[in-house]
Amino acid sequence: MRIRPGEVYMVDLGIRGKLRPMVVVSREDSDAPRALALCVPLTTAYRESDYEVDVGKSTFLHHRSYANVQGLQAVQHHELKGPIGRLGKETMTMIREAIARALEL
Repeated sequence: MRIRPGEVYMVDLGIRGKLRPMVVVSREDSDAPRALALCVPLTTAYRESDYEVDVGKSTFLHHRSYANVQGLQAVQHHELKGPIGRLGKETMTMIREAIARALEL
């Protein structure tokens, strides 16, 4: 399975049986030792924090959404359903900057 940064997938996080959209933030690596992708959940709940990046509304996201970088997690490739869409380069740059700020990189 070829997973690319910026792609948005649906993932079952085990929270009330709800599928949540998540964006892949890890780099594309066809030779990775494990089938894992680092992903950030997308949410419609905005709390006005530096840990959230406005990703707007698109054809695959029915409501204005935000990337919550505090929710960064590794997801096994077989758990990714889709992709359902893709975020643009500018949005991905803002998400990566928020991750760097959150991790003090």
